[in-house]
Amino acid sequence: MSQFLLQSLVWTDYRLAVLFTVILPLLLLVWSFAQKAEALQRLIMIYWRVSSLLAITVYLMIGSHPIGFITGFLARILIPLGLWFWADLNEEISDQFQTPLKLTFTSWRWAISFYCGLGAIASLPFLKCGFSIDAFKTEFCQAWLYPPFGFQALFHPTTKPEFLGFLGIVALIIYVLYLGYFVMFRLSKQGRSAAEL
Repeated sequence: MSQFLLQSLVWTDYRLAVLFTVILPLLLLVWSFAQKAEALQRLIMIYWRVSSLLAITVYLMIGSHPIGFITGFLARILIPLGLWFWADLNEEISDQFQTPLKLTFTSWRWAISFYCGLGAIASLPFLKCGFSIDAFKTEFCQAWLYPPFGFQALFHPTTKPEFLGFLGIVALIIYVLYLGYFVMFRLSKQGRSAAEL
């Protein structure tokens, strides 16, 4: 694959990620609050907690931390899990009358699941970038850093990349601790019910 084609695909992926993982769920969250659709609100809030790993990944990439390739891959797996795992919310949503909000939400949920699944498969060849410093330094891996650098130039132009990378590491530690606590203690107690979240 040529470097130009790879960079085009990387930028396309980041643009799709902004659309599917930021803009649409934000609009759906506002819409669900306006319509007082509690089940949708809870599921979208769960989505934001899970998908925060994508934001952490961007900051890790800004700091040029290879682990960003691993967290990006894991985020693409955790997002669909977080959206479909909760039996009580799935039942509540399916029992609702068909409304434009429900139709839009269901379409987005399927679309982001497909996008994340396809993205996880496509990112498999890049996982080596997260495990090998030599691989990380190649243009094959470095192509994935350009969009995060663009984000940094736009939103943090005066902040050093090293500091933003440090914030990414701190956020990742908090995320892993919370996820570990949830899996080890809360999941066994509440099962697939989101009632206590």
